[in-house]
Amino acid sequence: MKVSDLIVKCLENEGVKYIFGVPGEENEDLLFSLESSPIKFIPTRLELGASFMADVYGRITGKAGVCLSTLGPGATNLITGTADAHLDKAPLVAITGQASSDTMHKESHQYIDVVSMFRPITKWNASIQNPDIVAEVVRKAFKLAEMEKPGATHLELPEDVAKMESHEKPIPPKRLRRAAPDYKAMNEAYELLKKSKTPLILAGNGAIRKLASKHLREWVEKTDIPVVHTFMGKGAVSDMEEHSLFAVGLQARDYVMRAFDKADLVITVGYDVAEYDPEFWNRNKDKKIIHIDFQQAEVYEYYQPDVEIVCDVSAALWELNKHNYNGDLKFDREWYKPIRDKIRNDLDSYALKEGDDFTVPGALHIIREIMNPGDILISDVGSHKMWVGRNYPVCHPNSVLISNGFASMGIALPGGIAAKLAKPEKQVVAVMGDGGFLMNSQEIETAKRIGVGYTIIVFNDNDYGLVSWKQFSHTKKTFGTGLTNPDFKKYAESFGIPGYAPRSLAELKDNLREAITSQKLCLVEIPIQPRVNYELSEKLERDLS
Repeated sequence: MKVSDLIVKCLENEGVKYIFGVPGEENEDLLFSLESSPIKFIPTRLELGASFMADVYGRITGKAGVCLSTLGPGATNLITGTADAHLDKAPLVAITGQASSDTMHKESHQYIDVVSMFRPITKWNASIQNPDIVAEVVRKAFKLAEMEKPGATHLELPEDVAKMESHEKPIPPKRLRRAAPDYKAMNEAYELLKKSKTPLILAGNGAIRKLASKHLREWVEKTDIPVVHTFMGKGAVSDMEEHSLFAVGLQARDYVMRAFDKADLVITVGYDVAEYDPEFWNRNKDKKIIHIDFQQAEVYEYYQPDVEIVCDVSAALWELNKHNYNGDLKFDREWYKPIRDKIRNDLDSYALKEGDDFTVPGALHIIREIMNPGDILISDVGSHKMWVGRNYPVCHPNSVLISNGFASMGIALPGGIAAKLAKPEKQVVAVMGDGGFLMNSQEIETAKRIGVGYTIIVFNDNDYGLVSWKQFSHTKKTFGTGLTNPDFKKYAESFGIPGYAPRSLAELKDNLREAITSQKLCLVEIPIQPRVNYELSEKLERDLS
């Protein structure tokens, strides 16, 4: 069997349904091998979009998303989405073409050392130099990408190797059993819990993978311990439940910080310090901490756990649920409720009234009312991301996707394509600023061509708004952030999709409802007033100083 055919058989063996990528001369054999495969190759307009699609697909499904490029500039364009998967812990396998192996020892057209370039942003990568290792390297790439903590892997395929013959066969995937918690660590955790009066759970990205959310919810119901989510952990416990204190993520003190101030024990569940710097919630370095995660804690002066339970997160929570506490837990079961009430009232205060300027939190309030609890909202990176993380209540894991490890602008629009392919029965909304939109707006053509229907929402302030927000907070002025934009409605219509440009609250509500419930590919441009960003900073400084 030709190597390129074997690779496709291996991908089928791994359950791959889609490959996102850009065709090139050096991946020609692999493309033609895909021609008769049930795997659907989706040509994108830029490799960056392909890598974001694979990233989001992997994060939603737990199965590695696959992206493909040729060598040189095609490979470099895959880097950002691969790095995003690396820090956001999304399973992804990147495949890049390469020049013939007999030219790789010297300067040649478009040749760069792609394997070395990808090494810092992957869990593992390799160049396929021998036709008899194909089955092993493909299986290893998927095994490592999907095992906890998930992330990115990369395979390079030189064009001469792709044409060679191999006698190998795909290696069947085997189910992995992850480690159980150490009983001594669990006993130490029980002792800390017994001494605590005001414990608090910080649920991170790992709390929404596998069965962790289910078991976390059971433990919270049993113990009445409140939960704060990172932006990437949103939905681990439903924000509609009284134990949720919503999310933390602003690079400033917010009302939820009162819970950290009062907590005498913080239990982190699936938390990566890259999601949110512990210096913000443990600034005095005095918090008692129980760390529950698939890997040991990062060494960091503001994050030094008293107990580390390193194992399958859901297994640790299972053990916590099974434990007979015999009345040993003497928690104050009311301490956090005034904080939740304050947060809830603050979120509700952003509902728009007729005549108000449009704002991101005001628009999100409307979108939340339209979306079903399990529908998917994907946020790009910008000032709107802070409002999605802070103000958009979530009921289920993976129903809101925010890039907050690598925090890549441009992820939401191509990510919407992947989300709709992964969950075609769900309403999907991708929200972004005008800056992030024009970084990947070419993928509207991809979405239209393959027939996926979702809503693109562009919050337009003619600015790199998050940078302006931070500059203004530091200096009371901004520089280098202003933008100009096309007519977004006409721009959408040029792709043959509906465009909306509401200018009144009634129009905004009607347009959003029509767009989202239609489940058709469409775009809504919402001109926003960024003053609300600065007002939030001033309010929080005044209330929490």
